[in-house]
Amino acid sequence: MLEVKNITIQISDRYLVRDLSFHLNKGDKLAIIGEEGNGKSTLLKALFGKCEYANITGIISKKNYEIGYLEQSLNKKNLNQNVFSFLFPNEIDYYNKINELYKYFEELKIEDQLLKQNMCSLSGGERVKVEMLKLLLDRADILFLDEPTNDLDIETLEWLECFIKTTNKPIIYVSHDETLLSRTANMILHLEQLKKKSECKHTLLKIDYDGYVSYRLQFLEHQTQCANFQRREFRKQEDKLRNIMQKVEYQQNTITRKDPHGAKILKKKMHTLKAQEKKLHRQNLMEIPDVEEKIHFFFEEVTIPKNKIILKLNLPNLIVQEKVLAQNIHLEIIGNEHLCIVGKNGIGKTTLIQNIYNELKIRRDIKVGYMPQFYEDVLKDYDYVFDFLKLTNQDDIAKVRAYLGNMKFTRQEMLGKISDLSNGTKAKLFLVKLVIDQCNVLILDEPTRNLSPLSSPVVRKVLKNFKGTIISVSHDRKYIEEVIDTLYILNENGLSMK
Repeated sequence: MLEVKNITIQISDRYLVRDLSFHLNKGDKLAIIGEEGNGKSTLLKALFGKCEYANITGIISKKNYEIGYLEQSLNKKNLNQNVFSFLFPNEIDYYNKINELYKYFEELKIEDQLLKQNMCSLSGGERVKVEMLKLLLDRADILFLDEPTNDLDIETLEWLECFIKTTNKPIIYVSHDETLLSRTANMILHLEQLKKKSECKHTLLKIDYDGYVSYRLQFLEHQTQCANFQRREFRKQEDKLRNIMQKVEYQQNTITRKDPHGAKILKKKMHTLKAQEKKLHRQNLMEIPDVEEKIHFFFEEVTIPKNKIILKLNLPNLIVQEKVLAQNIHLEIIGNEHLCIVGKNGIGKTTLIQNIYNELKIRRDIKVGYMPQFYEDVLKDYDYVFDFLKLTNQDDIAKVRAYLGNMKFTRQEMLGKISDLSNGTKAKLFLVKLVIDQCNVLILDEPTRNLSPLSSPVVRKVLKNFKGTIISVSHDRKYIEEVIDTLYILNENGLSMK
């Protein structure tokens, strides 16, 4: 249904993809994975024909099939519409699709009154639901989904998993949700950037995600072992030849003119040895696998007393735009607790965690760090990376460059504008900020939502071992399982411990 031949994508002098070819047929669920900033979203845009900032060559054949595209973020025009106008540009479409509309309303747990709201007033999860609803109503033949799991509540995530798995429509999607990848993908395209992002590499296999992870580990381990064995054998042969040549050379230097026959034999022997040496060096050794290195970061010794009272919150009403979302919210947090708040989309989790941040940030006895759901809420006030990190001292700059390097920032990304960074790279920037500020209380709104399946396990491990307090909102099931020790559910009646 979709045929891609030798597509190459280049931005400036950097290649994101070279000579990529594949077919997408009915039932294919192709997951694009890779580190942040490696070009996953750019590839989707290029395949859709909506990428003006890159040089693209190759053939993309859609064969008159309609493609539905869920972007990472809506443009301003769509944000300023109400939901009804976004779904139905022509009113007649509403009447033609009314039965489908209410069928999906029921499946996605969307209330009828949502049609009257503006897109910009919706929560992140509600917005993704509405965008998915539009794709379904438009009856596209092929779906491109860029981070469809961002901000979705767990109930909707499970619906999305079931939809992707059971639909016959071919789907190409970018996702950082490892659980969703494990349960839905049957093809994997892994984009890598090697040698400080100076070379690109892609791996395309018709295999499920767990199978790919296992295959990759086994392949890399086997190839590394074979390459190291070849090199050991090469060095043995090289040493052996060198020793023989040294002995022959010594004999050549000590033989007298009285034995011209012996000298002739030694010369012939040396000629043979040099030929063997050339042959040895001409052989092609198996390469040690060149793969993208994982990110690396850590919190320096951060501790907080176990019995220290971090927060006592009593909130009669949680209100957004004069609407009461929840009532009677009580929350007490002590010591190095790691807690997470979950709940359905639009219930006010982000508003609640913002209230908690505003209350805690003025405290002098703790150091609070905040990672928002929408990065621009904070980053809009800064032009460059070092502006946001608030560095002036040269010693500090050198140290932080090392931190950024461990997070796989290129020199260009370190010195360039924040607006040019991918969302995943911005997420890493916030993590670096938490480290250098030596925060012992972390307030995190969907901390792993833009991190790749390669970075997320590293981040989860660091947060699991964090000795301070974590107050978070997340729908990342692996994050909840591995990092969190206290889970709360937010609903209309307040918070309850799960």
